[in-house]
Parts: sequence; C-alpha cells; structure tokens
Amino acid sequence: MLPKTLALVDDDAEFSEFLAQYLQEREVAVRVFHDSDELLTDREPYDFDFYVLDLSLPGVDGLELIRLLRRRTSAGILVVSGRLAPDVFDSVINAGADMYLAKPVRFEQVALAVKAVHRRSATAREQVSNWRLDRRGSELVAPDGARIALSETDLLVMECFAAAAGATVTREALRERLGRPAADEPDNLLHATIYRLRRRIERATPVLVPLQSQSRVGYVFRATLSSG
Repeated sequence: MLPKTLALVDDDAEFSEFLAQYLQEREVAVRVFHDSDELLTDREPYDFDFYVLDLSLPGVDGLELIRLLRRRTSAGILVVSGRLAPDVFDSVINAGADMYLAKPVRFEQVALAVKAVHRRSATAREQVSNWRLDRRGSELVAPDGARIALSETDLLVMECFAAAAGATVTREALRERLGRPAADEPDNLLHATIYRLRRRIERATPVLVPLQSQSRVGYVFRATLSSG
C-alpha cells in the first residue's frame, strides 16, 4: 500500500514534476518542495506520511534534513540522489533514512521502494509505546523511563491529551483548559506552548515524541498515555 500523503523534496524541477505526476496517478497526494527550507518553513512539515528527498539541496543539507525529520516523525524516508561517494549509503542510513536509490532511477522503482518502506514503517507505528503522566509529581514518564519535569501549563496540556485517549484535542479545547479564551490569544501563542513542551521532551529522551499537530484542527498524542 502506498502512503496517502508524500513530501517530495528535490531541486530538479523536471524530475520532481514527473515523479509527482506518476505518484498522483496512483492516488498519492504529493507536495513538491524545491529546497529543504521550503519544507521546514511549511505550516505542517512533519505531518506527511512519507518523504522522498535528494541529498544535494539548497538550504539545509539533505543529511541534516533527514536528522531533523527523524526527530519529529516516524514516517518513511526514501533518499533518491545522484550524489556519488563511497560512504553515501552509510551516511544516509545512519542519519535516519530507510532506503537509498541512486539516480538515474525509474519511477516504478521509486514507487516500489516507497511501498516497501511505508509497509514496514506503518507496522512499526502500530507497536504500542506506553507513556505515563504522573500528576502528583508533575512529570511525564517516557517508555524508556526518562522523566520529563512539567510546568503547570505543560501539565494542563498533557491532562487534555490523557483525557482524549488518542483523539485529537482541538485548539479551542486547549485554550479553554489553559484559561485563555480564543479572542484573547492568537494561534501562534498556543503553538509556542506546544513547541516548548515538545522540545522539553526531545531533550530528555531519544524516544520519538508522539505529540503531533493536526492541520487547522488541533493536536494529538499518538501513543498510549496513562495517568495517575
């Protein structure tokens, strides 16, 4: 099964156009980004089901882009690049990509690689990771045992996710829980609150943070979250 959404990051306009068309004909919603900065400054850069990217990109280098993506998403990452170096395959895999194809490559090969990687990554996401919210200690406990100290605001946010049991929590619900009426607070302030919480978790544990945004709706904690 092919992914529903895919980000294609490549500065080769002709290659990107025809590969995107090929995948779209197979019912994949493709968005093309011609450099890494264009992707990273997008409103929801980490919400795609799959990423296909080149290594020689304007802006952030391809290897660094892989590392940034892997910190925020477990989606499949396929590198399709003409970069020639003895250690290119090792570098790509060590950075966090799932597979590497060397250009020139047929679109059929790209589609098959995307399908294979997506199948494996989807299976991995189905494996449950258990997080625990310690209300008394004001801490979030990661699956690897790391304990993340939570501010009063962080605790209120995490209580919303615990009550939602995996469902999306709307921006309006979060603002209400924080005592911040929508009329008094623009979206970027709530976004900053979530961003700081996510960064605090990332600094405490290498475990993938399951806190994700839902475009134009709110946020979701995509893992089992118990509380007590």
